Amino acid sequence: MTDSAAPRQPQAFAIWREAQDTRTRSTLGGIYYPLAWLLTWLFSTSPMSQLGLGLGIASLFALLLVLRVLHRLPSEQSPEAMQRWLNRQWGLILFTALSWGLIHALVLSHPLLSSAATIATLSTVAFGTAMGFNFAMRRGRAILALLLIYLPGLLVMAQAGGEQSATLMTLAAYLSYLLLALNRSHREYHATLALELKLLEQQESLEILSRTDSLTQLGNRHQFNSLFPVMVANAQRQSAPLSLVLLDIDFFKQVNDMHGHACGDACLSAFAERMHQVFRRDSDALLRLGGEEFGVLMPNTPLEQACQLAEAFRQELVKQSFDIDDNCLPLTASLGVGCFDPQRDHDAAAFFKRVDDALYLAKGMGRNRLQLA
Repeated sequence: MTDSAAPRQPQAFAIWREAQDTRTRSTLGGIYYPLAWLLTWLFSTSPMSQLGLGLGIASLFALLLVLRVLHRLPSEQSPEAMQRWLNRQWGLILFTALSWGLIHALVLSHPLLSSAATIATLSTVAFGTAMGFNFAMRRGRAILALLLIYLPGLLVMAQAGGEQSATLMTLAAYLSYLLLALNRSHREYHATLALELKLLEQQESLEILSRTDSLTQLGNRHQFNSLFPVMVANAQRQSAPLSLVLLDIDFFKQVNDMHGHACGDACLSAFAERMHQVFRRDSDALLRLGGEEFGVLMPNTPLEQACQLAEAFRQELVKQSFDIDDNCLPLTASLGVGCFDPQRDHDAAAFFKRVDDALYLAKGMGRNRLQLA
C-alpha cells in the first residue's frame, strides 16, 4: 500500500502511518534475533553438546520472524482494523523481546553458554537501542519491551555480583539513557506526524478550493469534468438512472450592464442558494459550469423525477424575485433535462451534448422554459 492510498481523515491517517512504520521496522528487526542467537550458540564452549537447545531456540526466533512477515496489513483502512493489527503486531514484538531477555539470562547463567555472554550482552544492547529509537510511536509498549529485553539479564548479573557488577552498572546506566532517548524519539515521531497531518489538511483544503467555485461555493467545471464521467460509468455498470439538469439564467448580461458586476455576482450567489433549496438531496451534485450556466447531477434519479424538481425550481424563480442591494430583480432560467440512455449515449460527452442541445433549444424557443433531451 502506498502513500497515495493513505486515508484522508486525520485519525485514520495517524493510525495508518503508525501501522506502516511498525510493520516496516518490526519485519527488518526480526531478522537479527535468530542471527544473534546463532552467533551466541555457535561461539559457546560446546555448541554440539547443546544441539537441541540451539536448534530449538533458533526455530523459535525463525517462527516469530515468519509470523511477523506473514502478518500483513489489513486491506480495510478503518482505525478499528488498523488498531487490531497493531495489537497483534505488538504482541509479537513483546513476546520476542521477552524471549530474548530470558535467553540473555540463560546465557549468563549457563556454564556452557557463558563463554558467549559478550555476544549475548552486545545483542541485548543492540536490540534495546533499536527498540528505543525505532518503536517510539507507542511509548508505553516500547518501555515495556525495553524492560523485557534488559531486566532478566540484569537480575542474573545482580545475583552473580562480583565481576558482573561493572557490566550490571553499565547496562543499567545505558538502559536509563535509552528510556530518556525513547521519550525524545516519541516526541519527535509525533511532531513529524503532526506535520504530516497539517500537510494533509492543507492538501485537502487546496483540493476543495480547486473543485469549488469561489463565488457560489458550488462545484466548479473542474469538479464536473472529474465527476461526470465517473457517474456515467457507474450508471452504465449498475444499470441505474442518472439525470442531468442544465440551467442558464435568462438575459443575465442585462443584469451586469444595468446594475453592475457586483450586483450580478450577488445574483449568482442567490441563484445558487435557491438551487440548494430545491435540489437538496445529499446525492445531488450542484455545480456552476461557467458564467451564468449551472448544472445538477442526479444519480439514481429517473427522468420524470428530475423533470419535476427542475420544473419546480423554474416556477420558484418565476414566483420569487431576487432582492439584491435594494433592487428587486426578476430572474428566470432556461433548462435542459435528460437521463442517461446507453442506447443513445455511447459516452459521457454524448450524454452531455444531448442535454446541452435541449438547453439551447429551450433558449431558442423563448427562454424561461424546460426542454427534455
